[in-house]
Order: sequence, then C-alpha cells, then structure tokens
Amino acid sequence: MKKVLMAAVAATLMVPAAAMANDTYNTKCVACHATGAAGAPKLGDAAAWAPRASLGMDALLASVKNGKGAMPPKGLCNDCSDDDFKGAIQFMLDNSK
Repeated sequence: MKKVLMAAVAATLMVPAAAMANDTYNTKCVACHATGAAGAPKLGDAAAWAPRASLGMDALLASVKNGKGAMPPKGLCNDCSDDDFKGAIQFMLDNSK
C-alpha cells in the first residue's frame, strides 16, 4: 500500500512539470520549432533531433542559452530558467522519436 501511495504522489508531482514544459514549448518555442523557421529542428522530426539528442542535455541547454544558428541566446524566452529550458528541450526530444 505504501509503495502504491508513493507512486501516486510521484506521478502527481510529475504532471505539473510536464504541463509546464508543454506550456513553455507552446508559448516560446513553437513559432520556430513547429515550422522549421530559420532551420530550427521541427517537433516530431526524428531525423533532425537524433543527432542533437546524442549530444546530451548539457550541450542542448548550452545551445539554447548561447544561441545557435538563427536562434538568439535564450530563443524567445529571456525569462526562462534552466529548468524551463530543460523541460522544453525534453518535451521536444520526447515528441521527436
């Protein structure tokens, strides 16, 4: 019973993080990553995301924070935290397999 309760609590705590990542993507990243604007890898394009995923989260976070290609530093999210960026990156990776 205790394990079931702990699993339920853990699942409940994870939902807000996933929802926030989706919200960050939908409000800050979607303009370029839904259309491929300026060479941005499109959400759902496994071939475009696979080589990026192999770099690891730290490298992807550095790309977002420093800018890459046409994406300016921090993309369109100057007020995002590292956790916000990591959540949005993970959301795009998870939805691009």
